[in-house]
Amino acid sequence: MGSENWVKQVDQTGESELDFSESLVGVAMTQNSDPFELLAHWIAAAEAHEAVKEPRAMVLATLSPAGFPAGRVVLLKEASVERGLVFYTNYLSAKGRDLAECDRASLTFFWDPLYRQVRIQGLVSKTSREDSVAYWASRPRGAQLSQYISAQSMVLPSRKTLEAQVADADLSFTSGLVPCPDHWGGYSLKPLSFEFWVGRENRLHDRWLFERLEMNLAIDQRNETETALTSGWKIKRLYP
Repeated sequence: MGSENWVKQVDQTGESELDFSESLVGVAMTQNSDPFELLAHWIAAAEAHEAVKEPRAMVLATLSPAGFPAGRVVLLKEASVERGLVFYTNYLSAKGRDLAECDRASLTFFWDPLYRQVRIQGLVSKTSREDSVAYWASRPRGAQLSQYISAQSMVLPSRKTLEAQVADADLSFTSGLVPCPDHWGGYSLKPLSFEFWVGRENRLHDRWLFERLEMNLAIDQRNETETALTSGWKIKRLYP
């Protein structure tokens, strides 16, 4: 099938067959809404929906030293005002190298059956070593072994090589305790903005942007001006 025919078929489907009723369940937005509470509510709704297989999956977008954006799926492990949005990975991976050069990143959740999306922008930093070791200890042994031997994002000669390395590591740690590598741990993204999107008929989607009121602090510091900090979020409705 040619690409032109495929595009025509997609366009002919239209939105008349889509049911947006579920997207509106439990959605309420006021100037006092808290984005962390709203995110928790939406994740809970995704977890309760049988068609959503990975409700905590999110696309992490980083910027490479060469200026290329890169996205990949990671899993949210924790979200709170104090801790931010926490995920774990190999610090020597491509995303780890990107974050070492540029601490600005974004996260995107999309729950197709619910017609909901959340985009989050913020600053990323590593969690403490104690936090990383504690989470590592909660992981299944198989997951520990795979991460212990993985030179993530580097060239792998073959699948056989990978499986042999895991088998060797398994024999090396017969006591059951696999140590947490120094190059593995957590990251926390502290949000500067959230955007909540709800699918609606005729592409009249709802979009709400939450911007942290302290967001201009970094700019003010560069200009060597003083700004009184205020807490909370400024909420704007955006065109779809």
